[in-house]
Amino acid sequence: MKLSNRMSLGPAGCALSAFILCGSAAADWRDESIARLQQAPHDLAAEAATRAAAPTPPPAPAPATGQSDPSGDFANYSLVTPPPTSSNPFFIPQGTNGRYCGSCHKAADAWSLSPAEVQSDFQNSSGNAPLFRPVDGAVCPTAAVATLVQRQAAYTLLLSRALIRIGLPIPANAQFRVAVSSDPYGCNTNPATGLTSPGSGIVSVYRRPLPSTNLAYLSTIMWDGREPSLAQQVTDAILGHEQASSDPGAAVLSTITGFESNLFTSQIEDNAAGSLTTGGASAGPFALANQSVGFYDGVNDPFGHNPTHTAFNPNVFTMFSNWFNSPTGLDAAAQSIARGENLFNTLPFNISGVGGLNDVVGVASIRGTCSVCHDTPSAGGHSIAQFMDIGVAHPPPPAPAGATPPLTTAGLPLFNVQCVTGPLVGSSMQLSDLGRAMITGNCADLGHFKVPGLRGLPARAPYFHNGSAATLANVVDFYNGRFNLNLSAQQRQDLINFLQSL
Repeated sequence: MKLSNRMSLGPAGCALSAFILCGSAAADWRDESIARLQQAPHDLAAEAATRAAAPTPPPAPAPATGQSDPSGDFANYSLVTPPPTSSNPFFIPQGTNGRYCGSCHKAADAWSLSPAEVQSDFQNSSGNAPLFRPVDGAVCPTAAVATLVQRQAAYTLLLSRALIRIGLPIPANAQFRVAVSSDPYGCNTNPATGLTSPGSGIVSVYRRPLPSTNLAYLSTIMWDGREPSLAQQVTDAILGHEQASSDPGAAVLSTITGFESNLFTSQIEDNAAGSLTTGGASAGPFALANQSVGFYDGVNDPFGHNPTHTAFNPNVFTMFSNWFNSPTGLDAAAQSIARGENLFNTLPFNISGVGGLNDVVGVASIRGTCSVCHDTPSAGGHSIAQFMDIGVAHPPPPAPAGATPPLTTAGLPLFNVQCVTGPLVGSSMQLSDLGRAMITGNCADLGHFKVPGLRGLPARAPYFHNGSAATLANVVDFYNGRFNLNLSAQQRQDLINFLQSL
């Protein structure tokens, strides 16, 4: 069975809802951003070292073969037989700097990128591996990288949080003006690499690579939704991140998008509970792949965007429902996972102050569960292209005395953003990342990001778009404080254990 390439959908998909940006405005960022990446300085010494070493990309794990992560094992499954890495352009450099898709989307990290893998690559190559290129791996493309000490400084955010620099031009139609409050690396205040005025130039922010698996469940591509299709995203990645001089050919695009869109990844083994696919449980990539045929844009949407008008079902995850309903004979770890899944689906709380949600539906406080936003069955993303602000890009509030804050934005830039036109004229905020607004130009989109899928979580810490949550415990603690969940110690641990089983 081969998955149809529903993600090749372009502007025709814009009819679904007002959340999707159509037409030329969505592409305004592309010309300048890609051109700057292509023109960014090369680390010629590192590229020469890479060519001399002629490294062979590691093979992708065999289907259903467990690969370890901090919580247990995950596995991959493909609906088609993928080409071997020796002939798969996902693992072969297409540009000029030695990188390939798998440089930032590593099989060992559930097709994302972890600080542990980055640090290992750095140590093994003295910072010369293809991942370490000034174009966007460094805190600024002009960062010095001649010596090992300089490379350690230049790639500090990559090494510590696996963050990639994203440089985007302020849209010509922007309703806001930007002032730099904190610029740790001088990239945003230097007119050659950053802002040329409060309303023009480049804003550099730092984001986590999204996983290149489970894409059959995607309703939007990239944290800010800037790419209209998977084929365009691959093209822009090759032109930008790999600094190619020309577009990839149709055969390259078809092979890469086919490989990605038919790949599924999920946890199969838990360190404490054991197998997650036996005893009535239905986790793992096989079930995830089979269930993907039921996905469509708007499926299970709670706010009227489901084209079939089927009622919203808060039970988004049901892999462990048999465990929950029949706990007799299960060990404590398995029972905890099952309780966590039930909490995710059913624990009610007040959802308020979420930009892109409360203001859009016109309800100040929505009584709901985690699955209101993570509404895609089996995968946990959001089934329409809707972008939300839950506060992750804002300066984190101070933690109580003696407590460690769940999120940290240390080392990230900070921008003062003032709305000068449009419905929010006169309002302002501080942000480490302007989010979707850098694509639309709208103040209403400041600090808004996509709701990501949740499968394969344990292998790809840290979390959120900026890596501000180091662990899944930090994620749960953030939500507990942000939405006043009032979790007991047992409920907190149950939710953590459940997220670690995805």
